[in-house]
Amino acid sequence: MTKRIVVDPVTRIEGHLRVEAEIENGKIKDAYSSGTMVRLLEEILKGRDPRDAWAFVGRVCGVCTSTHSLTSVRCVEDALGIVVPPNAELVRNLMFCALYMHDHVVHFYHLHAMDWVDVVNALKADPKKTSELAQSISNWPKSSVGYFTDIQNRIKKFVESGQLGIFANGYWGHPAYKLPAEVNLIGLAHYLEALDWQKEIVKVQTIFGGKNPHPNYLVGGMACAIATDDVSGINAERLAYVHHLLKQGKDFIEQVYIPDLMAIASFYKDWGGIGGGLGNFMAYGDLSANGSKDPATFLFPSGVILNKDLSKVHEVDVRKNDEIQEFITNSWYDYEGGKDKGLHPWEGESKINYTGPKPPFEQLDVSQAYSFLKTPRWKGHAMEVGPLARVLVGYAKGVPAFKEVVDAALAQLQVPAAALFSTLGRTAARGLECKLVATWALEFYDQLIDNIKKGDTRMANTDKFDPSTWPAEAKGVGTGEAPRGALAHYINIKDGKIANYQLVVPTTWNASPRDGKGQRSAYEAALIDTPVHDPNLPLEIIRTIHSFDPCLACSVHIYDEQGNHVSRVSVLGE
Repeated sequence: MTKRIVVDPVTRIEGHLRVEAEIENGKIKDAYSSGTMVRLLEEILKGRDPRDAWAFVGRVCGVCTSTHSLTSVRCVEDALGIVVPPNAELVRNLMFCALYMHDHVVHFYHLHAMDWVDVVNALKADPKKTSELAQSISNWPKSSVGYFTDIQNRIKKFVESGQLGIFANGYWGHPAYKLPAEVNLIGLAHYLEALDWQKEIVKVQTIFGGKNPHPNYLVGGMACAIATDDVSGINAERLAYVHHLLKQGKDFIEQVYIPDLMAIASFYKDWGGIGGGLGNFMAYGDLSANGSKDPATFLFPSGVILNKDLSKVHEVDVRKNDEIQEFITNSWYDYEGGKDKGLHPWEGESKINYTGPKPPFEQLDVSQAYSFLKTPRWKGHAMEVGPLARVLVGYAKGVPAFKEVVDAALAQLQVPAAALFSTLGRTAARGLECKLVATWALEFYDQLIDNIKKGDTRMANTDKFDPSTWPAEAKGVGTGEAPRGALAHYINIKDGKIANYQLVVPTTWNASPRDGKGQRSAYEAALIDTPVHDPNLPLEIIRTIHSFDPCLACSVHIYDEQGNHVSRVSVLGE
Protein backbone atom coordinates (compact mmCIF):
# COMPACT_ATOMS: atom_id res chain seq x y z
CA MET A 1 0.00 0.00 0.00
CA THR A 2 1.25 3.48 -0.91
CA LYS A 3 1.26 6.12 1.83
CA ARG A 4 1.61 9.85 1.27
CA ILE A 5 3.75 11.62 3.88
CA VAL A 6 3.59 15.39 4.29
CA VAL A 7 6.50 17.11 6.05
CA ASP A 8 5.84 20.81 6.45
CA PRO A 9 8.03 22.68 7.19
CA VAL A 10 11.23 20.77 6.55
CA THR A 11 13.87 23.33 7.49
CA ARG A 12 15.06 24.18 10.98
CA ILE A 13 15.57 27.85 10.13
CA GLU A 14 12.43 28.69 8.17
CA GLY A 15 8.97 27.40 7.48
CA HIS A 16 8.19 27.41 3.80
CA LEU A 17 9.55 24.20 2.29
CA ARG A 18 7.00 21.40 2.04
CA VAL A 19 7.84 17.85 0.98
CA GLU A 20 5.26 15.25 0.07
CA ALA A 21 6.60 11.72 -0.35
CA GLU A 22 4.90 8.52 -1.46
CA ILE A 23 6.15 5.45 0.41
CA GLU A 24 5.76 1.92 -0.86
CA ASN A 25 7.31 -1.18 0.72
CA GLY A 26 9.34 0.92 3.13
CA LYS A 27 10.96 3.12 0.48
CA ILE A 28 10.13 6.44 -1.14
CA LYS A 29 8.62 5.81 -4.56
CA ASP A 30 8.01 9.44 -5.50
CA ALA A 31 8.46 12.87 -3.95
CA TYR A 32 7.34 16.45 -4.48
CA SER A 33 9.08 19.57 -3.22
CA SER A 34 7.05 22.75 -2.84
CA GLY A 35 8.07 26.28 -1.96
CA THR A 36 5.03 27.76 -0.27
CA MET A 37 6.08 31.37 0.12
CA VAL A 38 6.40 34.28 -2.31
CA ARG A 39 9.57 36.42 -2.45
CA LEU A 40 9.16 38.77 -5.43
CA LEU A 41 12.10 41.06 -4.71
CA GLU A 42 12.37 41.18 -8.49
CA GLU A 43 9.20 43.24 -8.67
CA ILE A 44 10.19 45.44 -5.73
CA LEU A 45 13.40 46.43 -7.53
CA LYS A 46 11.83 47.65 -10.77
CA GLY A 47 12.29 51.39 -11.27
CA ARG A 48 14.91 51.73 -8.52
CA ASP A 49 18.50 52.91 -8.69
CA PRO A 50 20.84 50.00 -9.64
CA ARG A 51 23.36 51.23 -7.06
CA ASP A 52 20.82 50.46 -4.33
CA ALA A 53 19.89 46.95 -5.45
CA TRP A 54 22.42 45.25 -3.15
CA ALA A 55 20.67 46.67 -0.07
CA PHE A 56 17.32 45.19 -1.12
CA VAL A 57 18.45 41.76 -2.33
CA GLY A 58 20.65 41.30 0.74
CA ARG A 59 17.41 40.98 2.70
CA VAL A 60 16.35 37.88 0.80
CA CYS A 61 18.43 35.90 3.27
CA GLY A 62 19.67 36.53 6.80
CA VAL A 63 21.51 33.20 7.00
CA CYS A 64 23.87 33.48 4.04
CA THR A 65 24.16 37.15 4.91
CA SER A 66 26.03 39.28 2.34
CA THR A 67 26.15 36.74 -0.48
CA HIS A 68 23.23 38.28 -2.37
CA SER A 69 24.58 41.80 -1.88
CA LEU A 70 27.96 40.71 -3.24
CA THR A 71 26.40 39.07 -6.28
CA SER A 72 24.23 42.13 -6.84
CA VAL A 73 27.10 44.63 -6.97
CA ARG A 74 28.88 42.24 -9.30
CA CYS A 75 25.97 42.26 -11.75
CA VAL A 76 25.74 46.08 -11.74
CA GLU A 77 29.52 46.36 -12.20
CA ASP A 78 29.29 43.91 -15.09
CA ALA A 79 26.55 45.97 -16.75
CA LEU A 80 28.44 49.25 -16.38
CA GLY A 81 31.96 47.95 -17.04
CA ILE A 82 33.33 48.85 -13.62
CA VAL A 83 36.66 47.35 -12.53
CA VAL A 84 36.99 46.92 -8.76
CA PRO A 85 40.31 47.75 -7.01
CA PRO A 86 42.34 44.75 -5.76
CA ASN A 87 41.89 45.61 -2.08
CA ALA A 88 38.11 45.67 -2.46
CA GLU A 89 38.19 42.24 -4.12
CA LEU A 90 40.31 40.90 -1.27
CA VAL A 91 38.01 42.35 1.38
CA ARG A 92 35.03 40.86 -0.42
CA ASN A 93 36.84 37.51 -0.46
CA LEU A 94 37.56 37.74 3.27
CA MET A 95 33.89 38.40 3.97
CA PHE A 96 32.99 35.54 1.63
CA CYS A 97 35.31 33.16 3.48
CA ALA A 98 34.07 34.25 6.91
CA LEU A 99 30.52 33.65 5.73
CA TYR A 100 31.38 30.12 4.55
CA MET A 101 33.14 29.28 7.80
CA HIS A 102 30.16 30.49 9.80
CA ASP A 103 27.48 29.04 7.54
CA HIS A 104 28.97 25.56 7.19
CA VAL A 105 29.71 25.14 10.89
CA VAL A 106 26.22 26.34 11.83
CA HIS A 107 24.70 24.00 9.26
CA PHE A 108 26.61 20.97 10.49
CA TYR A 109 26.01 21.45 14.20
CA HIS A 110 22.76 23.35 14.48
CA LEU A 111 20.79 22.41 11.36
CA HIS A 112 21.99 18.91 10.46
CA ALA A 113 24.03 17.17 13.18
CA MET A 114 20.96 16.28 15.23
CA ASP A 115 19.75 14.22 12.27
CA TRP A 116 22.65 11.90 13.14
CA VAL A 117 23.35 12.63 16.83
CA ASP A 118 20.87 11.35 19.45
CA VAL A 119 20.84 13.94 22.22
CA VAL A 120 18.98 11.80 24.78
CA ASN A 121 21.30 8.83 24.19
CA ALA A 122 24.24 11.07 25.14
CA LEU A 123 23.05 10.78 28.73
CA LYS A 124 24.19 7.14 28.72
CA ALA A 125 27.77 8.04 27.79
CA ASP A 126 30.72 7.41 30.05
CA PRO A 127 32.49 10.80 30.37
CA LYS A 128 35.85 9.09 30.85
CA LYS A 129 35.48 7.06 27.64
CA THR A 130 34.17 10.16 25.89
CA SER A 131 37.24 12.12 26.93
CA GLU A 132 39.58 9.38 25.73
CA LEU A 133 37.78 9.17 22.39
CA ALA A 134 37.78 12.95 21.89
CA GLN A 135 41.51 13.15 22.59
CA SER A 136 42.19 10.31 20.16
CA ILE A 137 40.67 12.18 17.21
CA SER A 138 41.70 15.77 17.98
CA ASN A 139 43.95 17.91 20.16
CA TRP A 140 41.11 20.32 20.94
CA PRO A 141 41.73 21.46 24.54
CA LYS A 142 38.14 21.10 25.77
CA SER A 143 38.12 17.32 26.14
CA SER A 144 38.57 16.55 29.83
CA VAL A 145 36.45 14.12 31.82
CA GLY A 146 35.13 17.00 33.90
CA TYR A 147 34.13 18.96 30.82
CA PHE A 148 32.01 16.16 29.37
CA THR A 149 30.56 15.39 32.80
CA ASP A 150 29.38 19.00 33.10
CA ILE A 151 27.79 18.91 29.63
CA GLN A 152 26.02 15.66 30.45
CA ASN A 153 24.68 17.06 33.72
CA ARG A 154 23.35 20.17 31.99
CA ILE A 155 21.36 18.12 29.51
CA LYS A 156 20.20 15.70 32.22
CA LYS A 157 18.50 18.62 34.00
CA PHE A 158 16.61 19.47 30.81
CA VAL A 159 15.46 15.89 30.34
CA GLU A 160 14.42 15.41 33.97
CA SER A 161 12.41 18.63 33.84
CA GLY A 162 10.56 17.37 30.78
CA GLN A 163 11.70 20.41 28.82
CA LEU A 164 14.43 19.78 26.27
CA GLY A 165 14.47 23.41 25.18
CA ILE A 166 16.37 23.74 21.89
CA PHE A 167 16.51 19.95 21.62
CA ALA A 168 12.75 19.43 21.79
CA ASN A 169 10.75 17.71 19.04
CA GLY A 170 13.62 15.50 17.84
CA TYR A 171 13.17 11.88 16.80
CA TRP A 172 15.32 10.71 19.72
CA GLY A 173 15.53 6.94 20.01
CA HIS A 174 14.78 6.38 16.33
CA PRO A 175 16.48 3.14 15.15
CA ALA A 176 18.22 5.06 12.36
CA TYR A 177 20.48 6.63 15.00
CA LYS A 178 23.65 4.52 15.14
CA LEU A 179 26.24 6.48 17.11
CA PRO A 180 27.68 5.16 20.38
CA ALA A 181 26.63 7.21 23.39
CA GLU A 182 30.14 8.69 23.69
CA VAL A 183 30.10 10.05 20.13
CA ASN A 184 26.64 11.48 20.78
CA LEU A 185 28.01 13.30 23.83
CA ILE A 186 30.93 14.72 21.83
CA GLY A 187 28.54 15.96 19.14
CA LEU A 188 26.27 17.52 21.74
CA ALA A 189 29.15 19.27 23.50
CA HIS A 190 30.45 20.70 20.26
CA TYR A 191 26.94 21.79 19.27
CA LEU A 192 27.00 24.05 22.32
CA GLU A 193 30.57 25.21 21.66
CA ALA A 194 29.69 26.09 18.09
CA LEU A 195 26.93 28.36 19.39
CA ASP A 196 29.58 30.40 21.18
CA TRP A 197 32.11 30.31 18.33
CA GLN A 198 29.76 31.34 15.53
CA LYS A 199 29.09 34.75 17.09
CA GLU A 200 32.82 35.51 16.84
CA ILE A 201 33.56 34.75 13.18
CA VAL A 202 30.71 37.02 12.00
CA LYS A 203 32.64 39.97 13.39
CA VAL A 204 34.69 39.88 10.17
CA GLN A 205 31.53 40.94 8.34
CA THR A 206 30.98 43.73 10.85
CA ILE A 207 34.54 45.07 10.68
CA PHE A 208 34.53 45.40 6.89
CA GLY A 209 30.79 45.81 6.27
CA GLY A 210 29.74 47.88 9.26
CA LYS A 211 27.20 45.38 10.63
CA ASN A 212 25.93 41.83 10.55
CA PRO A 213 23.66 40.54 9.19
CA HIS A 214 23.33 42.46 5.94
CA PRO A 215 26.71 44.24 5.86
CA ASN A 216 27.27 47.18 3.54
CA TYR A 217 28.57 46.83 -0.01
CA LEU A 218 29.29 49.40 -2.70
CA VAL A 219 29.06 49.31 -6.47
CA GLY A 220 32.69 49.78 -7.49
CA GLY A 221 34.29 48.38 -4.34
CA MET A 222 33.68 48.49 -0.61
CA ALA A 223 32.38 51.26 1.65
CA CYS A 224 35.14 50.88 4.23
CA ALA A 225 38.40 52.83 4.14
CA ILE A 226 41.92 51.58 4.80
CA ALA A 227 43.40 53.96 7.35
CA THR A 228 45.98 52.14 9.44
CA ASP A 229 46.38 54.98 11.97
CA ASP A 230 42.79 56.27 12.03
CA VAL A 231 40.45 55.02 14.73
CA SER A 232 37.46 55.40 12.41
CA GLY A 233 38.88 53.33 9.52
CA ILE A 234 40.21 49.84 8.88
CA ASN A 235 43.27 50.39 11.01
CA ALA A 236 46.08 48.14 12.17
CA GLU A 237 44.21 47.05 15.28
CA ARG A 238 41.12 45.98 13.33
CA LEU A 239 43.20 44.18 10.73
CA ALA A 240 45.01 42.28 13.47
CA TYR A 241 41.66 41.33 14.99
CA VAL A 242 40.46 40.00 11.62
CA HIS A 243 43.56 37.82 11.48
CA HIS A 244 42.83 36.54 14.99
CA LEU A 245 39.24 35.68 14.07
CA LEU A 246 40.28 33.88 10.89
CA LYS A 247 42.95 31.90 12.72
CA GLN A 248 40.51 31.06 15.50
CA GLY A 249 38.00 29.90 12.88
CA LYS A 250 40.55 27.72 11.13
CA ASP A 251 41.46 26.07 14.43
CA PHE A 252 37.80 25.34 15.24
CA ILE A 253 37.15 23.90 11.80
CA GLU A 254 40.26 21.70 11.77
CA GLN A 255 40.15 20.59 15.40
CA VAL A 256 36.41 20.31 16.02
CA TYR A 257 34.28 20.33 12.85
CA ILE A 258 36.35 18.02 10.64
CA PRO A 259 37.14 15.41 13.34
CA ASP A 260 33.46 15.30 14.34
CA LEU A 261 32.38 15.04 10.71
CA MET A 262 34.68 12.11 10.02
CA ALA A 263 33.87 10.36 13.29
CA ILE A 264 30.12 10.57 12.68
CA ALA A 265 30.45 9.62 9.01
CA SER A 266 32.31 6.42 9.94
CA PHE A 267 29.14 5.08 11.58
CA TYR A 268 26.87 5.98 8.65
CA LYS A 269 28.72 4.58 5.64
CA ASP A 270 25.46 3.05 4.39
CA TRP A 271 24.32 6.61 3.69
CA GLY A 272 27.05 6.73 1.08
CA GLY A 273 24.56 4.84 -1.08
CA ILE A 274 21.43 6.88 -0.28
CA GLY A 275 20.27 10.27 -1.59
CA GLY A 276 22.44 10.51 -4.71
CA GLY A 277 19.65 11.91 -6.82
CA LEU A 278 20.29 13.55 -10.18
CA GLY A 279 23.97 12.88 -10.77
CA ASN A 280 24.16 16.25 -12.56
CA PHE A 281 26.19 18.98 -10.84
CA MET A 282 26.92 22.63 -11.66
CA ALA A 283 29.18 25.31 -10.19
CA TYR A 284 29.67 28.87 -11.45
CA GLY A 285 32.98 29.23 -9.63
CA ASP A 286 34.19 31.93 -7.26
CA LEU A 287 37.03 33.34 -5.15
CA SER A 288 39.72 35.08 -7.14
CA ALA A 289 42.07 37.86 -6.14
CA ASN A 290 41.63 39.14 -9.70
CA GLY A 291 37.87 39.48 -9.48
CA SER A 292 34.79 37.63 -10.66
CA LYS A 293 35.58 38.27 -14.35
CA ASP A 294 38.67 36.05 -14.29
CA PRO A 295 37.33 32.47 -14.00
CA ALA A 296 40.73 30.96 -14.84
CA THR A 297 41.92 32.04 -11.39
CA PHE A 298 38.88 30.90 -9.40
CA LEU A 299 39.77 28.78 -6.37
CA PHE A 300 36.29 27.31 -6.74
CA PRO A 301 36.38 26.30 -10.44
CA SER A 302 33.32 26.45 -12.68
CA GLY A 303 31.83 23.62 -14.67
CA VAL A 304 29.12 21.03 -15.15
CA ILE A 305 29.20 17.28 -14.52
CA LEU A 306 26.57 15.10 -16.15
CA ASN A 307 25.46 11.61 -15.14
CA LYS A 308 28.15 11.27 -12.43
CA ASP A 309 30.83 11.23 -15.12
CA LEU A 310 33.93 12.69 -13.46
CA SER A 311 36.01 12.16 -16.57
CA LYS A 312 34.50 15.20 -18.29
CA VAL A 313 33.66 18.69 -17.03
CA HIS A 314 31.51 20.82 -19.33
CA GLU A 315 31.84 24.60 -19.50
CA VAL A 316 28.96 26.79 -18.38
CA ASP A 317 28.08 30.21 -19.80
CA VAL A 318 25.39 32.05 -17.86
CA ARG A 319 25.00 34.62 -20.64
CA LYS A 320 23.83 32.26 -23.36
CA ASN A 321 20.08 32.10 -23.93
CA ASP A 322 20.13 28.37 -24.58
CA GLU A 323 22.06 27.46 -21.41
CA ILE A 324 20.29 28.95 -18.39
CA GLN A 325 16.49 29.03 -18.63
CA GLU A 326 13.68 29.11 -16.10
CA PHE A 327 10.45 27.19 -16.65
CA ILE A 328 7.11 27.54 -14.84
CA THR A 329 5.16 24.49 -16.02
CA ASN A 330 4.53 23.40 -12.42
CA SER A 331 4.95 26.80 -10.75
CA TRP A 332 2.36 29.33 -9.61
CA TYR A 333 3.45 31.91 -12.20
CA ASP A 334 2.49 32.98 -15.71
CA TYR A 335 4.64 33.98 -18.69
CA GLU A 336 3.27 36.31 -21.31
CA GLY A 337 3.93 33.75 -24.02
CA GLY A 338 2.54 30.79 -22.06
CA LYS A 339 3.69 28.44 -19.32
CA ASP A 340 5.45 25.92 -21.57
CA LYS A 341 8.39 28.07 -22.66
CA GLY A 342 11.65 28.70 -20.87
CA LEU A 343 13.07 32.19 -20.39
CA HIS A 344 16.65 33.28 -19.95
CA PRO A 345 16.79 35.48 -16.81
CA TRP A 346 17.52 38.64 -18.81
CA GLU A 347 14.06 38.13 -20.31
CA GLY A 348 12.63 36.76 -17.07
CA GLU A 349 9.13 37.46 -15.78
CA SER A 350 7.72 37.14 -12.25
CA LYS A 351 3.93 37.31 -12.56
CA ILE A 352 2.16 35.31 -9.86
CA ASN A 353 -0.79 33.10 -10.76
CA TYR A 354 -1.69 31.02 -7.72
CA THR A 355 -3.84 28.05 -8.71
CA GLY A 356 -3.15 25.84 -5.71
CA PRO A 357 -5.50 24.76 -2.94
CA LYS A 358 -6.83 27.18 -0.36
CA PRO A 359 -5.08 26.66 3.00
CA PRO A 360 -5.42 24.68 5.13
CA PHE A 361 -5.20 21.59 2.95
CA GLU A 362 -4.02 18.00 3.39
CA GLN A 363 -2.03 17.56 0.21
CA LEU A 364 -1.11 19.29 -3.01
CA ASP A 365 -2.57 18.42 -6.39
CA VAL A 366 0.74 17.61 -8.05
CA SER A 367 -0.91 16.99 -11.41
CA GLN A 368 -0.99 20.78 -11.64
CA ALA A 369 1.31 23.61 -10.51
CA TYR A 370 2.46 23.01 -6.93
CA SER A 371 5.20 25.49 -6.00
CA PHE A 372 6.15 29.17 -5.86
CA LEU A 373 9.61 28.21 -7.13
CA LYS A 374 10.41 28.41 -10.81
CA THR A 375 12.28 25.51 -12.44
CA PRO A 376 15.74 26.44 -13.77
CA ARG A 377 17.55 24.19 -16.22
CA TRP A 378 21.02 24.11 -17.84
CA LYS A 379 20.67 23.11 -21.50
CA GLY A 380 17.47 21.34 -20.46
CA HIS A 381 19.13 19.40 -17.64
CA ALA A 382 18.11 19.50 -14.00
CA MET A 383 21.20 20.33 -11.94
CA GLU A 384 22.29 19.99 -8.33
CA VAL A 385 24.24 22.95 -6.97
CA GLY A 386 26.03 23.43 -3.68
CA PRO A 387 29.05 22.10 -1.78
CA LEU A 388 28.94 18.66 -3.39
CA ALA A 389 28.80 20.22 -6.87
CA ARG A 390 31.75 22.51 -6.09
CA VAL A 391 33.86 19.73 -4.61
CA LEU A 392 33.08 17.35 -7.48
CA VAL A 393 33.91 19.94 -10.15
CA GLY A 394 37.20 20.76 -8.42
CA TYR A 395 37.98 17.06 -7.96
CA ALA A 396 37.05 16.16 -11.54
CA LYS A 397 39.23 19.01 -12.86
CA GLY A 398 42.15 17.64 -10.89
CA VAL A 399 42.62 20.76 -8.77
CA PRO A 400 45.28 19.74 -6.21
CA ALA A 401 43.53 21.26 -3.19
CA PHE A 402 40.33 19.33 -3.89
CA LYS A 403 42.14 16.12 -4.80
CA GLU A 404 44.03 16.23 -1.50
CA VAL A 405 41.06 16.68 0.85
CA VAL A 406 38.72 14.34 -1.05
CA ASP A 407 41.22 11.49 -1.42
CA ALA A 408 42.19 11.79 2.25
CA ALA A 409 38.55 11.61 3.35
CA LEU A 410 37.79 8.62 1.12
CA ALA A 411 40.87 6.82 2.43
CA GLN A 412 40.03 7.55 6.06
CA LEU A 413 36.46 6.28 5.64
CA GLN A 414 37.58 3.44 3.35
CA VAL A 415 34.87 4.14 0.80
CA PRO A 416 35.07 4.53 -3.01
CA ALA A 417 34.63 7.80 -4.90
CA ALA A 418 31.09 6.66 -5.79
CA ALA A 419 30.13 7.31 -2.15
CA LEU A 420 30.40 11.03 -2.89
CA PHE A 421 27.14 10.83 -4.83
CA SER A 422 24.99 10.57 -1.72
CA THR A 423 23.53 12.24 1.34
CA LEU A 424 26.72 11.37 3.21
CA GLY A 425 28.87 12.75 0.39
CA ARG A 426 26.89 15.97 0.32
CA THR A 427 27.36 16.45 4.07
CA ALA A 428 31.06 15.60 3.90
CA ALA A 429 31.67 17.93 0.93
CA ARG A 430 30.50 20.91 2.96
CA GLY A 431 33.08 20.20 5.63
CA LEU A 432 35.90 19.54 3.18
CA GLU A 433 35.39 22.81 1.33
CA CYS A 434 35.08 24.64 4.63
CA LYS A 435 38.55 23.38 5.52
CA LEU A 436 39.88 24.74 2.22
CA VAL A 437 38.16 28.10 2.65
CA ALA A 438 39.65 28.52 6.13
CA THR A 439 43.11 28.19 4.60
CA TRP A 440 42.33 30.46 1.64
CA ALA A 441 41.02 33.17 3.99
CA LEU A 442 44.43 33.57 5.61
CA GLU A 443 46.07 33.72 2.18
CA PHE A 444 43.71 36.53 1.12
CA TYR A 445 44.48 38.30 4.36
CA ASP A 446 48.23 38.14 3.68
CA GLN A 447 47.66 39.53 0.18
CA LEU A 448 45.66 42.44 1.59
CA ILE A 449 48.33 43.26 4.17
CA ASP A 450 51.01 43.07 1.47
CA ASN A 451 49.10 45.54 -0.72
CA ILE A 452 48.69 47.95 2.18
CA LYS A 453 52.37 47.75 3.05
CA LYS A 454 53.17 48.66 -0.57
CA GLY A 455 51.05 51.79 -0.22
CA ASP A 456 47.90 50.65 -2.04
CA THR A 457 44.89 51.68 0.05
CA ARG A 458 42.31 51.99 -2.74
CA MET A 459 38.94 50.50 -1.83
CA ALA A 460 36.60 51.84 -4.52
CA ASN A 461 36.49 52.84 -8.17
CA THR A 462 33.95 55.66 -8.50
CA ASP A 463 34.69 56.63 -12.12
CA LYS A 464 31.29 55.34 -13.27
CA PHE A 465 29.29 55.84 -10.11
CA ASP A 466 27.50 58.87 -11.56
CA PRO A 467 24.48 57.79 -13.71
CA SER A 468 25.31 60.49 -16.26
CA THR A 469 28.26 58.31 -17.32
CA TRP A 470 26.05 55.27 -18.01
CA PRO A 471 24.71 54.18 -21.40
CA ALA A 472 20.98 54.53 -22.02
CA GLU A 473 20.60 50.76 -21.76
CA ALA A 474 22.83 48.10 -20.24
CA LYS A 475 22.54 44.60 -18.90
CA GLY A 476 24.77 42.56 -16.66
CA VAL A 477 25.08 39.34 -14.73
CA GLY A 478 26.76 38.68 -11.43
CA THR A 479 27.58 35.15 -10.42
CA GLY A 480 28.92 33.59 -7.29
CA GLU A 481 28.99 30.51 -5.12
CA ALA A 482 26.66 31.08 -2.20
CA PRO A 483 27.13 28.55 0.61
CA ARG A 484 24.19 26.62 -0.81
CA GLY A 485 25.35 26.73 -4.42
CA ALA A 486 25.48 28.53 -7.75
CA LEU A 487 23.90 31.98 -7.56
CA ALA A 488 23.27 34.47 -10.35
CA HIS A 489 21.73 37.95 -10.42
CA TYR A 490 20.68 39.42 -13.77
CA ILE A 491 19.95 43.11 -14.32
CA ASN A 492 18.56 45.21 -17.16
CA ILE A 493 19.19 48.96 -16.77
CA LYS A 494 17.31 51.57 -18.80
CA ASP A 495 17.63 55.34 -18.40
CA GLY A 496 19.48 54.92 -15.13
CA LYS A 497 16.82 52.70 -13.50
CA ILE A 498 16.28 48.98 -13.08
CA ALA A 499 14.04 47.76 -15.89
CA ASN A 500 14.25 44.10 -14.92
CA TYR A 501 16.03 42.13 -12.21
CA GLN A 502 16.06 38.36 -11.76
CA LEU A 503 17.61 36.18 -9.06
CA VAL A 504 18.30 32.54 -9.87
CA VAL A 505 19.25 31.19 -6.47
CA PRO A 506 20.70 27.84 -5.32
CA THR A 507 17.57 26.51 -3.66
CA THR A 508 15.60 27.32 -6.80
CA TRP A 509 17.87 24.89 -8.65
CA ASN A 510 17.63 22.24 -5.95
CA ALA A 511 14.09 22.55 -4.60
CA SER A 512 12.12 23.44 -7.73
CA PRO A 513 9.18 21.42 -9.05
CA ARG A 514 9.28 19.17 -12.10
CA ASP A 515 9.68 20.70 -15.54
CA GLY A 516 7.43 20.12 -18.54
CA LYS A 517 9.27 16.90 -19.40
CA GLY A 518 8.57 15.50 -15.96
CA GLN A 519 12.20 15.76 -14.86
CA ARG A 520 12.59 15.98 -11.12
CA SER A 521 14.88 18.58 -9.57
CA ALA A 522 17.53 17.74 -6.97
CA TYR A 523 15.44 17.43 -3.79
CA GLU A 524 12.79 15.27 -5.39
CA ALA A 525 15.33 13.06 -7.15
CA ALA A 526 17.49 12.60 -4.05
CA LEU A 527 14.58 11.17 -2.05
CA ILE A 528 13.75 8.36 -4.47
CA ASP A 529 14.43 4.91 -2.95
CA THR A 530 15.28 6.39 0.44
CA PRO A 531 14.27 3.88 3.15
CA VAL A 532 11.76 5.13 5.74
CA HIS A 533 11.49 3.06 8.92
CA ASP A 534 8.42 4.82 10.33
CA PRO A 535 6.22 7.14 8.21
CA ASN A 536 5.23 8.99 11.37
CA LEU A 537 8.90 9.74 12.19
CA PRO A 538 10.45 10.47 8.77
CA LEU A 539 14.00 11.07 10.01
CA GLU A 540 15.41 9.70 6.77
CA ILE A 541 13.62 12.34 4.68
CA ILE A 542 14.93 15.08 6.96
CA ARG A 543 18.49 13.77 6.66
CA THR A 544 18.62 13.96 2.90
CA ILE A 545 16.85 17.30 2.53
CA HIS A 546 18.93 18.84 5.33
CA SER A 547 22.10 17.66 3.57
CA PHE A 548 21.34 20.35 0.97
CA ASP A 549 20.92 22.96 3.74
CA PRO A 550 17.55 24.16 2.41
CA CYS A 551 16.90 27.90 2.60
CA LEU A 552 14.03 29.47 0.68
CA ALA A 553 13.68 32.96 2.15
CA CYS A 554 15.38 33.36 5.50
CA SER A 555 14.08 34.81 8.73
CA VAL A 556 10.42 34.07 8.01
CA HIS A 557 8.55 31.43 9.96
CA ILE A 558 5.02 30.10 10.16
CA TYR A 559 3.08 30.74 13.36
CA ASP A 560 -0.45 29.89 14.39
CA GLU A 561 -2.88 32.34 15.98
CA GLN A 562 -1.47 31.55 19.45
CA GLY A 563 2.06 32.44 18.34
CA ASN A 564 3.32 28.85 18.29
CA HIS A 565 5.71 27.71 15.59
CA VAL A 566 3.91 25.38 13.20
CA SER A 567 5.49 22.08 12.17
CA ARG A 568 3.72 18.91 11.22
CA VAL A 569 4.15 15.47 9.80
CA SER A 570 1.04 13.92 8.29
CA VAL A 571 0.58 10.40 6.99
CA LEU A 572 -2.24 10.28 4.48
CA GLY A 573 -4.12 7.28 3.15
CA GLU A 574 -3.88 5.08 6.27
